Amino acid sequence: MISSPCNSYCKFENDICKSCGRTREHLFNWIKYTEEERIAIMNELNTNKKQMNNKIELIGYYGNDAVHACSAWTSTTRELTDEKIKRIDKLLAMLARDGHHTPFEKSAIHFLVDTDIASHIHLLKHRISSLNAESARYKELKEDKYYIPEDWNDIEVSNWPNDMPMRYWTDVLKDYTEMGNGLYHKCIADLEPVLGRKRAKESARFFKTYNSQIQADVMFNMRSFANFIKLRNSQHAQKEIREIAQRMWDLVATIEGEPFKFTLEAIWNGRN
Repeated sequence: MISSPCNSYCKFENDICKSCGRTREHLFNWIKYTEEERIAIMNELNTNKKQMNNKIELIGYYGNDAVHACSAWTSTTRELTDEKIKRIDKLLAMLARDGHHTPFEKSAIHFLVDTDIASHIHLLKHRISSLNAESARYKELKEDKYYIPEDWNDIEVSNWPNDMPMRYWTDVLKDYTEMGNGLYHKCIADLEPVLGRKRAKESARFFKTYNSQIQADVMFNMRSFANFIKLRNSQHAQKEIREIAQRMWDLVATIEGEPFKFTLEAIWNGRN
């Protein structure tokens, strides 16, 4: 048996197959390589750009601690005196602690995220966030991005045949995902002449796996962000969404000038 990362969907760009990551030289010489050389190349391809960590980018924000405080003080006077500015931290802590959350809706934080579909579903469940995402119904997903859990590294597949190279669950998931991606593109090509482009795209996506990554535009106000952090940056949450929540938190906490310093302190202390 000759080991190969091929999934029967070949598309070249700059002499590199976008599906398996091999160069034309690799493909020409593949049968000439020793099995050890083939495995070494495949291991190198495992770091290929299609295997990505989930990525989160803060692309904008509106508001700050003073905006939240002024919203709460609207019932009396919004004038920000020096004395009131000194009390903003205590006011926001009291609002979060006592359940007066409406003032925290007067701000927005805006993210662009690339996540596996399983984590994307977790984001969708927070219906008080605003979310738009790329859709395999309206376009063919040409870039086959996917996520491989890093905590699977070095976990071997049990009862693997002794005459085959050692396999790890990361390898199996990679091969399974690549096979699904190859079938996805081939299915679109075969369905389109019969069912039309729209139906081909929307139904071929059933071959896409849960670890496939898609991009989404996500916006929270600080009240909805507090709810998201409470539920998803928790020991009870799945590892991937927990890491996404922590990264979002870190990005907001490190905005230059710390505009949400006291808001974040109030949210964190009011989680329980």
